[in-house]
This record gives sequence, C-alpha cells and structure tokens, in this order.
Amino acid sequence: MKKIDKKVADAYFCARTWLVVICLFIGGLVSFGVVAFAERFAEFTIMGMPAHYYMGAQGAVVTFVILLFGNAIISDQIDKKFGIDEEHNTRVSSGKVLDH
Repeated sequence: MKKIDKKVADAYFCARTWLVVICLFIGGLVSFGVVAFAERFAEFTIMGMPAHYYMGAQGAVVTFVILLFGNAIISDQIDKKFGIDEEHNTRVSSGKVLDH
C-alpha cells in the first residue's frame, strides 16, 4: 500500500466520521421520533393498523436496512474519492494477506 499524506488521511476520516454521525442521527430520529409522537400518529392508519405501530414495527426496520445499504454505497464512493480501492490492493498483493 502506498503512504497517504496526513491531510488526505484526516479529510478521509473526517468524511467517514460525518457519514457515521449522520446515519446515527437518522437512526435515532426514526427510533425515538415515532415514540415521541406516537399519540399524534395514532390518529392515522396504514393498512388497517395504527400508524405509530406500523412505523415502529415496519418503518424503522426498513429505514435501518436502507441506511445500511446507503452507508455501504457512500463509503465506497468516499474510498474511491480518496484513492482507497480494494480491487487495486488485491491486484498489487496478488490476493496475499500480509501478517503484521
């Protein structure tokens, strides 16, 4: 692997940290937002169920799955932006793993 300049490494870790913070914020908002506004959501129904129950049982799970896929896609884009390419590393090392 090639050496990375400290400024580039700091920018990379800053971008990755912001991605994690944003995902955690969205996850927390979805988890606790439904609970905080459950009484207001109870007035509506989705497929015959109260909206707060449906959003807690289905919406939160779907949101977390979307966050997982979004995190993976955006992480790959950040890696490519900063020159961290797994395919290139595999080609250079011929698939060998170095034991440090």
